[in-house]
Amino acid sequence: MDVQLTGGLLITLVIAVLAIVMLIKGLRIVQQSEAVVIERLGSYHKTLEPGVNWIVPFVDLPRAIKVKRYMGENAAAMMVETSRIDRRETVLDFPGQSVITTDNVSVMINGVLYYQIIDPQRAVYQVENLIQSIEVLAKTTLRSEIGKMELDKLFESRQEINASLETVLDEAANKWGVKVTRVEIQDIQIPDEIQDAMRKQMTAERERRAVVRRAEGERQAAIETAEGERQAAILRAQGEREASILTAEGQQQAIQLLTEALGANVDKSKVIGYLIAKDYLNTLPQIAKDGERVFLPYEASATLGSLGMISELFKKDGQA
Repeated sequence: MDVQLTGGLLITLVIAVLAIVMLIKGLRIVQQSEAVVIERLGSYHKTLEPGVNWIVPFVDLPRAIKVKRYMGENAAAMMVETSRIDRRETVLDFPGQSVITTDNVSVMINGVLYYQIIDPQRAVYQVENLIQSIEVLAKTTLRSEIGKMELDKLFESRQEINASLETVLDEAANKWGVKVTRVEIQDIQIPDEIQDAMRKQMTAERERRAVVRRAEGERQAAIETAEGERQAAILRAQGEREASILTAEGQQQAIQLLTEALGANVDKSKVIGYLIAKDYLNTLPQIAKDGERVFLPYEASATLGSLGMISELFKKDGQA
């Protein structure tokens, strides 16, 4: 009786120990932003999500995936296998490579790619080496896109190239369960002789623009000067015209006043002669300043005679 009891307790203890071992061996804790692909007897079974998970020990096994890790003091990149699939956004720096543009210029281009594993199952089963496949795809796509452009267009269209690479890579990597979030071209290196030619071209272009701007400035200055002279001439002509009109109006008023004062029968030609003579007399002091001798034309003597005749008329009119 005691032997049977002892044997039963031993079996129970063994089963309990085995259950505890199985429980511990099958317990899997998956960190946040990670996933583990589980195979049961060589076939896909399920994907472990973040948190506490349990699998059947020795029957369910995690499937490893190749990833790139930077190890050592020099941070050298190495390909390693791990069963923990990181679902965070990851950066992949693909080294510089030679690319030929449509105008047959060889340039060295390196870039960086950001990707994220969306579907761990497809990332494990749809491609043998995910990282290598992404690198090769990025290089070939870069060659294809750059090969469609000329060198000058290459520097102007960097953002367009990035967007085009992102679209093509994301579409191709989608079947691998990978989302390409961003592609950036880091550096574009061109041969030294091409750089010298571009510098000379830029210098010549700057000099050409300076000459054009200087000529445009001189042209604009000439136009403004001519316009200013034109406006000044117009204003002078308008001033002279208005002065002439005012002078004529004044003389007409003077003739009218003299005619009214002397009577309707007075000879208007004598009145006009009188006014002209007055202008001569007013001008004589100014003429005398310009020289020691003053010569008066013959007509001036006749005009001054008219002045005397009009004076006599005024005197007679006053006596009357």
